[in-house]
Amino acid sequence: MTHPVNSLYWSAQGDKVLRMGTFSYGEFGSFAEHYAGEYLGSKGYTILGRNYRKPWGEIDIIVRKEGIIIFVEVKANKKDLPGFEPEFRVDRNKRYRMARIAGTYLSDHHFSVDQPWQLDVVAVTLDSERRVFKIRHYKNIE
Repeated sequence: MTHPVNSLYWSAQGDKVLRMGTFSYGEFGSFAEHYAGEYLGSKGYTILGRNYRKPWGEIDIIVRKEGIIIFVEVKANKKDLPGFEPEFRVDRNKRYRMARIAGTYLSDHHFSVDQPWQLDVVAVTLDSERRVFKIRHYKNIE
């Protein structure tokens, strides 16, 4: 899926506007997380939280849809490079840490042990030539 990009962007840091190609590493990651949240909201997901942190890791976005709690990892690239897609950076170790943090979140927020949950990945890539963001949503990864 692609979404058009304007020449100016709202920054996830707040009140500043960024021109295409001027994102710092941190700004682009924050923007991608914000954009992924907007995408999920447009698809009927309810956002429960963002950046849930524990000493052993973090979940970028936590959403609910159809009674399922979904823990979303957002990965982003500033360039569209075949073979280096952002979702490839979610390896077995990362999925293990995500599942561990998901269990902690469910416990901390007093969900039932029977609460259905899953892990998703949203990959965001900036295609500056076509002036679009590409979004790929991988559901219920294992």
